Amino acid sequence: MTEEPKDTCDVIGSQKTNPSQDKDLAPYIKIKVLFFARARDLTGSTEICLEMPDGSTARDCMSKLLIEFPNLQEIYNSMVLALNEEYAPESTILKDKDELAIIPPISGG
Repeated sequence: MTEEPKDTCDVIGSQKTNPSQDKDLAPYIKIKVLFFARARDLTGSTEICLEMPDGSTARDCMSKLLIEFPNLQEIYNSMVLALNEEYAPESTILKDKDELAIIPPISGG
């Protein structure tokens, strides 16, 4: 029997108590969320895994992230999202194993 590789990031947002027992109750997807620059500072993380109901949008993920990391509100109105390395609106529907990047405003001179 081979063992599946372990994920490298912590899962937040899971509503299941034992995923192996609840597979038939509601389909969930796992999203990797990456934090860059100020977003990384505000969350204290470079990446996390987020479990969401199937059919969730990037906006749904952001809502959950703002609950988990309320300090993200500081950059929420000026940040952009990238889904699988392409800029994406919050209305984008996510799929299992997608990668969502939180990109704060860039400053410099």
